[in-house]
Amino acid sequence: MFAVIKTGGKQYRVAPDDVLEVGKIAGEVGTIVQLNEVLVVGGDTPVLGVPTVAGASVAVEVLDHKRGPKVIAFKKRRRKNSRRKRGYRDEITVLRVTEILTDNSKPTKGPRPKKEKVAKEASKEAAE
Repeated sequence: MFAVIKTGGKQYRVAPDDVLEVGKIAGEVGTIVQLNEVLVVGGDTPVLGVPTVAGASVAVEVLDHKRGPKVIAFKKRRRKNSRRKRGYRDEITVLRVTEILTDNSKPTKGPRPKKEKVAKEASKEAAE
């Protein structure tokens, strides 16, 4: 099953367990956020939205907030020694798709445990 979602003015094709980078979304790291602008829900019988699919949403886990690569805007005019250099970095949120929900249902899966914690717990159990 897959879905096409819209966030930050862009559209993304997502499936469960996909990791994607989108424009900054409000939410703490490790929490589950629902994205409600679902344009298409695909599978055996695809459903197209007009403009969105009613009752559909995508549950995502916020993995990280970071900044994107630096983009330089350099303008130079030939005469008068006129140059301007500006740059910026976009704010990015890294997301993992946990579930594709239909019929106004709520997310059933919680955030995944971090690998570091799992490894530490396993080493503690082995030491005992």
